[in-house]
Amino acid sequence: MEIGVDSFIAAKAGDGRQASDKMREFLMRIEQADQVGLDVFGVGEHHRQEFLDSAPTLVLAAAAARTKRIRLTSAVTVLSAVDPVRAFQAFATLDLISEGRAEMVVGRGSFIEAFPLFGLDLEDYDLLFAENLDLLLKIRDNTHVHWKGERRAPLTGQGVFPRPMQAEMPIWLGVGGTPQSFARAGTLGLPLMIAIIGGQTHRFRPLVDLYREAGRRAGHAEERLKVGLHSFGYVAESSKQAADEFYPGYAESVSEIGKERGWSPPTRDSFEAQRGPLGAYLIGSPDEVAEKIARHSEALGGVSRVSFQMDMANLPHEKLMRSIELLGGRVAPVLRGTEAVAN
Repeated sequence: MEIGVDSFIAAKAGDGRQASDKMREFLMRIEQADQVGLDVFGVGEHHRQEFLDSAPTLVLAAAAARTKRIRLTSAVTVLSAVDPVRAFQAFATLDLISEGRAEMVVGRGSFIEAFPLFGLDLEDYDLLFAENLDLLLKIRDNTHVHWKGERRAPLTGQGVFPRPMQAEMPIWLGVGGTPQSFARAGTLGLPLMIAIIGGQTHRFRPLVDLYREAGRRAGHAEERLKVGLHSFGYVAESSKQAADEFYPGYAESVSEIGKERGWSPPTRDSFEAQRGPLGAYLIGSPDEVAEKIARHSEALGGVSRVSFQMDMANLPHEKLMRSIELLGGRVAPVLRGTEAVAN
């Protein structure tokens, strides 16, 4: 099982910190993840004041120059709002810089600011994603592309350069809870990254089964049908410490987003329920979190990758660095069946 971290590069408005300082610290965290042996680090894409991830490939390229082995991915690329040619070129360039460590997780995204920002019609939300995904996969598989859609000029054999170092650059499909998205990923034979940010993880099993069955019906080999999980996560020396440190910033961030979406503010009781045995959150001591991930994997019929979203709680840099250290030294080894590192 691969263990990684996803980040939106949170930049809490009005806290007096310089954005350049936050970016410097963020790159240090990717270096830390590489040094402690984590497998993957993902950067999201948002176009909002509270995040610094509007140009994720630039950030990942900076990280590529500072790291040796960790895989670098989007989390997610908002494919409805980007030209697939430019997206592929950016990640192919990242793949060359990183010497074959680039990946993409593509999805619709959970915010809609990109549509008015880039002059797109929100009514084309689904059509744009379907067309752009089709074109992106065509580009990955063909240097010279023949393609025609409804919302973009056709390609009539033009070459798309550069080509990545990897023979087939991994493209994962990021999904929430829509059955059609799970079935689409299976039919296309794409690895699946499920964002589970609430509820009970085992309830996604029917959707995962749908994905795998769609993949088998389409003739894809079992090893292509990978399942990954993305959830809120944070590790500290004890369960209580992890919860006490994570909850205040988490509650503030979720409450602010909830004002836009009509959610009720979270309570400590609801947070603790999500930390419980069946809840989605991976927040606790190293042993507690490792055991919970193993249970989640069994409940879903096997998970290939787990990514922790830990910076939404606006925790201090030093605490995030320590959590990454614990992930690499005490959580990942348990899940890989190797000896944990004393730290």
